[in-house]
Amino acid sequence: MIMLLQGSGNRPLFLFATLPYIRAMSSKTYTYLALGDSYTIGEGVPVYESFPYQMVQLLRKAGYAMHAAEIVAKTGWTTDELQTGIRHTHLLPSYNVVSLLIGVNNQYRGRDQQEYAGQFESLLQQAVIFADNNPLHVFVLSIPDWGVTPFAVGRDRAAIARDIDAFNAINKSIAEKYKVNYIDITPNTRQAAIDTTLLAEDQLHYSGKAHAAWATELAEGIQKIIVT
Repeated sequence: MIMLLQGSGNRPLFLFATLPYIRAMSSKTYTYLALGDSYTIGEGVPVYESFPYQMVQLLRKAGYAMHAAEIVAKTGWTTDELQTGIRHTHLLPSYNVVSLLIGVNNQYRGRDQQEYAGQFESLLQQAVIFADNNPLHVFVLSIPDWGVTPFAVGRDRAAIARDIDAFNAINKSIAEKYKVNYIDITPNTRQAAIDTTLLAEDQLHYSGKAHAAWATELAEGIQKIIVT
């Protein structure tokens, strides 16, 4: 469930999501690594509205002790650039949860889908290693469809949607191969065509409301697999 509190002038004061159930406080403190691009860092919204931040807050409210999310992501990154970013970042040997959302810039730049498949598989293998070789603790999120945003005016939106679907078919197939969790957020992002509250002010990226929906799905998935 997503809740929105209103400030003055009908502007949102803050937005948060709630999980369907609460658990007792955990004695363990969990770590979370988020790998990706602009969607992971929450381009266009305050950091506290990004889905990694909101997910951590949800689990804390549900009684889990969570470290702040560690994020390796940058606006514009493709799969190979994320690989480079990981190599140049000092990370823990392992994390309790790892998420991976990457590929929109491969599609946007017209990069080869087979190249994406190889590089995505390599990234997913690395994500599993970061999750202490436990694929159940890895979550792949599908690529949002930027073709529905005002930024795509004058472009072939149907072609963009087909490309996004093709890239998502690749990452979903690889996710299934490695038996990791897969969260399809693309349908939610396509609702931005009729619900502008899902868009950030830049009219390209997604709002805190959209991130809250993604965070809720991720948090619910984590609650199902996390072990104290």
